[in-house]
Amino acid sequence: MASTSSTWRRNQQRLAPWLFLAPGIAMFLIYVIIPIFQSMAISLYQWDGLGEKVWVGLGNYVELFDDEAFYTSLKNNLIWLVLYLLAIPAGLFVALFLNQTVRGIRIYKSLFFFPFVISQVVVGLVFSWFYDPNNGLLNLGLMALGFDPIPVLADEKWVTYGIIAAGLWPQTAYCMILYLTGLNAVDPEQIEAARLDNARGLRMLWYVVLPQLKPATFIAMVVTVIGALRSFDLISIMTDGGPWGSSRVLAFYMYEQAFSEYGFRMGYGAAIAVVLFAIMMVYISGFLWKMYRDEKGR
Repeated sequence: MASTSSTWRRNQQRLAPWLFLAPGIAMFLIYVIIPIFQSMAISLYQWDGLGEKVWVGLGNYVELFDDEAFYTSLKNNLIWLVLYLLAIPAGLFVALFLNQTVRGIRIYKSLFFFPFVISQVVVGLVFSWFYDPNNGLLNLGLMALGFDPIPVLADEKWVTYGIIAAGLWPQTAYCMILYLTGLNAVDPEQIEAARLDNARGLRMLWYVVLPQLKPATFIAMVVTVIGALRSFDLISIMTDGGPWGSSRVLAFYMYEQAFSEYGFRMGYGAAIAVVLFAIMMVYISGFLWKMYRDEKGR
């Protein structure tokens, strides 16, 4: 009897974590994993979302290779990906500044935290006003310095960079929060030992602080990459893909093809979504593999 009781207790300890995880796993399967495979399946059909599906195999993917708008969207996504990563070092340095105990630091923290809590729609509207060619602060400042105004959101050369700058504002705030949390967990004994060894400034940051911030850096990297690749709302609010489709990214082009007034090409939109998912998985898998190697090498 005692043996049966001890076996039951051991099984309870093994089952308890899975019972707590079960609702989350079920939701993840239903709303993330299954829709991914459904999108892959839909990408093999020509379908308007209501009528009968017509099997085209890899036809949607073949069409992508001849679609100039797809290549424009892909190029813009790569630009987003490279420049959006600037939010990580920017967030780190803001966090290092805010991690000090100086007078008025709570006010500074509130100001830097503010972009994170406001909606992306509000961010898009604020920067649209900021870039306004006639009354925007950017162009008023340029004209005060003797330069000609720049219609950022109406110029094919500048529009993508202008939207990325708008996106970097809240993303930097998010990375800052991650690093502030990580800095609270930095071992003070290691800091003291490094100071006794005359480690200061960049040497202290590089050899002592950053190694302890690896978990925060990993999360910031993954979230920033995903945010860059699935960028949609700012483009929709600020330019609606214009001018002449020059600010499109894959997520926005997918929406245009699948759901917009002139689209309703669900299969083609799903094919774009699958390509975007594949790019995202390549980057995230690389980060996970690097993290696994680092942990294994310890």
